[in-house]
Amino acid sequence: MENTPVSIPQSFIQELLARVDVVDVVGRYVQLKKSGANFMGLCPFHGEKSPSFSVSPSKQFFHCFGCGKNGNAIGFLMDHAGMGFREAVQDLAQQIGMQVPDDENTSPQDRERAAAQRQKQATLTDVLEKAGDAWRRHLRESPRAVQYFKGRGVSGQVAKRYGLGYAPEGWRGLASVFPEYDSPLLEESGLVIVNEEDGKRYDRFRDRVMFPIRNVKGECIGFGGRVLGDDKPKYLNSPETPVFHKGRELYGLYEARNAIREHGYALVTEGYMDVVALAQLGFPNAVATLGTACTPEHVHKLFRFTDTVVFSFDGDAAGRRAARKALDGALPYASDTRSVKFLFLPAEHDPDSFVRAYGPEAFARHVGDAVPLSRFLLEAAREGCDLGTAEGRAHMLSNARPLWAALPDGALKRQLLTELGELGQLPAPDLAQLALADAPGDHVVRAG
Repeated sequence: MENTPVSIPQSFIQELLARVDVVDVVGRYVQLKKSGANFMGLCPFHGEKSPSFSVSPSKQFFHCFGCGKNGNAIGFLMDHAGMGFREAVQDLAQQIGMQVPDDENTSPQDRERAAAQRQKQATLTDVLEKAGDAWRRHLRESPRAVQYFKGRGVSGQVAKRYGLGYAPEGWRGLASVFPEYDSPLLEESGLVIVNEEDGKRYDRFRDRVMFPIRNVKGECIGFGGRVLGDDKPKYLNSPETPVFHKGRELYGLYEARNAIREHGYALVTEGYMDVVALAQLGFPNAVATLGTACTPEHVHKLFRFTDTVVFSFDGDAAGRRAARKALDGALPYASDTRSVKFLFLPAEHDPDSFVRAYGPEAFARHVGDAVPLSRFLLEAAREGCDLGTAEGRAHMLSNARPLWAALPDGALKRQLLTELGELGQLPAPDLAQLALADAPGDHVVRAG
């Protein structure tokens, strides 16, 4: 577990742990049954068929006799929900009405603003959850929407797991859900659009199948919607709001967090329909970026749950460009103990269609044969360079410099320097000297 930040007094942590019940905290995520003095359940940290995960009310501690994972309520939220230390403390404190003390240097006004912001975020997630509930009811009443999901092979069980719904036709469908349709909260949550010219309001999502986007705590923070026909745009996401930042969030991470641990890796796809379809086809460890390039924050969040991330892209030019951006996002976190790979499918396939055409075993083999980050980095650096000429080799080293510099120090970074030296036909000592140089106009690989 992370060290306690100095900004949160140890006395507060102790009081918090004394007041929360670890059984209630764990029970939000794991089905527990009373067994003597303790509670037992299936361990959320490794796959098992008989319960070996024990939660002790008297010790306020959890322990798995199978994998050895143990800790208190804060540790559970960090390890299981992927929260940072302060986020976990904040989550627990909010449940029991305690106020987390801030830095001594923080002004009362800043603390007040932070508290108001947290209250606003909680209110917005409630509003979004209410809309999601209504759209789930509408799905059951819409044969067209049900048929769309059935046509994609989605079962009722998977639809329930991901909270799938349907936003009906009509400009003001949510008015029947929210009597105060003029409430600013509907605009702030991204559910309603206000016309700047005449001030008229209308629903953002209309006649679309709906995919709730949840944070790692399971709170609804936004939606993705897909048209049933060929209208444009085909996909529509919630806008940026106080609770939704697409550069930080991954669709399906909340639902996939246990499967990621069980499968040993996270599979990153390009769309939420890929995630739902793959879950149906035996790959519940899939997540998706939300209409944006993969960012370092996305990668950092995934590495809270696993040490192996596999990016899956279409094999066309757009897929290669997306992979290149994902490489940039992954480099700062590609340490010696982590694995990042890039999976390229045939141009005519996405993950969903590939699994349907060739089966889960073939897809699993493709995942196993995915391109390691080191090889993809070298491919990206040498693209368009004629390594048969000194100029081409120098160009390749120039391309490699920012990529190599972004890697954390370690064995992987040093090995890549050796490989770059071989490709660039520079002896390792010479390349190392150039790497450490800081001369103006130097465009060769440099140490980070």
